[in-house]
Amino acid sequence: MLFTVIVGTFLGRLDQTIVNLALPKIITDFHITVSAAGWIATAYILANAIFVPIWGKLGDMIGQKRIYIIGFSLFIFGSILAGLSWNLGSMIGFRVIQAIAGSADYPTAMAILALTFRENRERAQALGIWSSSFAAASVFGPLIGGPLIDNFGWRSVFLINLPVGVFGLILALIFIAESDKSKKIIGFDWWGALALGTSLTSLVLVLDQGLSWGWFSLYSILCYISMIIFGIIFVKLEKDNPHAIVDLKFFKHKVFINVLMNNFLIFMVMMGSVFLIPIFAQTFLGYDATQTGMLFIPMAFAMMLAAPIGGNLTGKIQARYVIIASTLVAGIGLYMFSFLDPRSGAMAIIVPLAVMAFGMGFGMAQRTNIIASTVPHNEVGAASSVLALARNIAGAFGIAVFGTILQNFEGSNILEIAKSSSLGIHTAQNFQQFIGLIILKAQILSYDKVFVIAGILAILGSFTAYWIKVPHEKTEKVFVE
Repeated sequence: MLFTVIVGTFLGRLDQTIVNLALPKIITDFHITVSAAGWIATAYILANAIFVPIWGKLGDMIGQKRIYIIGFSLFIFGSILAGLSWNLGSMIGFRVIQAIAGSADYPTAMAILALTFRENRERAQALGIWSSSFAAASVFGPLIGGPLIDNFGWRSVFLINLPVGVFGLILALIFIAESDKSKKIIGFDWWGALALGTSLTSLVLVLDQGLSWGWFSLYSILCYISMIIFGIIFVKLEKDNPHAIVDLKFFKHKVFINVLMNNFLIFMVMMGSVFLIPIFAQTFLGYDATQTGMLFIPMAFAMMLAAPIGGNLTGKIQARYVIIASTLVAGIGLYMFSFLDPRSGAMAIIVPLAVMAFGMGFGMAQRTNIIASTVPHNEVGAASSVLALARNIAGAFGIAVFGTILQNFEGSNILEIAKSSSLGIHTAQNFQQFIGLIILKAQILSYDKVFVIAGILAILGSFTAYWIKVPHEKTEKVFVE
């Protein structure tokens, strides 16, 4: 059963990794700009964020296996359509179908594992092994995607999901046991889902596009207003609602809140800064896309190694101390990136990535296990969907924040460097080189500052895990069912 769930998670994360490699070919075939192609990713992120809590709730209501099968089947269907897409509009539409389907995987897979492995230590080990599939997808993405695209074209990265998906679907039908076959959809909170979806759409959209729009542009302001208004409506609708899409009582539980806060912080600084690494490698170190992808393979292996280790620590060391150490190590890895410069070799990227990933890896199982073990069995799907949603928003928030920080530092650095620089021979060619060197130095210093900020935030933020105090940590439940 564990292998079955890993196949589904692996396929979904593999798809995201491979599609990023295929974007240049898609841009060429569809005759679109890089900016327009960005909406392929934006649409996926939006749909995924919106439907994660919906699938989590539906899984708790009608059974995790049913939702898992529906999501898996829809993902295969969406993949075939995406492989047959003929222009940008059709690609975006079919990627939305994939995203809606893919968002069912995380909450249902985590709930299936939590309900299958009831003993605390055993559950943590299973979650640790499952978490390593995220890293495995990062390893095989570049290895599988590059040859597929080069030999069979970009459409093959979608169509390959058909045979792999059918294999995973057959495994799911055979090996996953249904949690409760007697449940029926009664009183699903559609209005709450609509309000949450609208608020999340506004939030993720402004986080994804705010840097290009301008954070105080009309579009951004409209997104802020929509996010706040529909967020308030959502809270009012969910309060005392017996069929709430997200049970607000989760947010009254200190352990749940503290895990979410730590999780949000580490994913914000990790995704918000690490997305800059491929840009740095290709812009300043001269690597191509395939070479850049190879730099991330040791990172994935480090996470695969660390995730089971974190699961094995359950019951031996208090979870909060494992999470503190995990976040500290990840923060040190992030800080190590601040030493990058145009003379750096591959190891200057590989080592910090591996350190950061190892730190992330042995804390992931602890976080997910705490969430799974501190809510009633019938709400594990909804609770895990909140954790997944927090990760998605944290990633989008981090990319927006660190992208803005990088841009602002570049502007201020150019002014500072220009003030202290002088040009001896005033020719047009020399002046052009002079300006280019100023901009180059300003950009490199900006990357350094971003990584220093990210590392310090993670190191300081690691101590937020100290307040993750699980009452009677060896028991199975904290909420009263």
